[in-house]
Amino acid sequence: MANPAQHDMAAMEAGAHTEVAAEHAAGPELLGLEPFQWVSISMATLLLIAFGVAKVHKVIAGGLDGKISLIRQNLDEAKALRAEAEVLRGEYAAKIAGAEKDAAALLANAQTEADTIVAKAETGAKASILRRQQMAADKIAAAERAAVDELRAQAARASAAGAAALIADRHDAAADKALVDQAIAGI
Repeated sequence: MANPAQHDMAAMEAGAHTEVAAEHAAGPELLGLEPFQWVSISMATLLLIAFGVAKVHKVIAGGLDGKISLIRQNLDEAKALRAEAEVLRGEYAAKIAGAEKDAAALLANAQTEADTIVAKAETGAKASILRRQQMAADKIAAAERAAVDELRAQAARASAAGAAALIADRHDAAADKALVDQAIAGI
């Protein structure tokens, strides 16, 4: 049997090993707090400073609100331009349809006149019929050209007015200065 003193010494060594293992498992402490607690306290302090003192959330929210309002304004402007384009498209479609109806009516009228003339004077009237058909075709072509030219002129005026409005809206003094400087440099 072993000596009681040796038994006590073995127990003390085992206890010492247990304490060292417990210290390594727990990790270092500062002021009685564990490292993860210090990290939590640091993060809370940082967030309090950022949101309490620096008002970071207001700056972020203000920037986002500004972007949102700018995007909404651009969307509203795009919707207005699209609605205006749809109205112009409808007007021009109606004018083209009216011009086609007029051309069809003119063609039908010229054909009726030509048939009447042919019936009255079959002999000697062939030259006259050809002349009248050509005149009617020229009238139709002229009417179509006039209608198309009028539609083009209206489209050009509307495009120029829209472009002028967009340029006036988006062209500022800095852009004018840049154009003048460019013109002077070109001289």
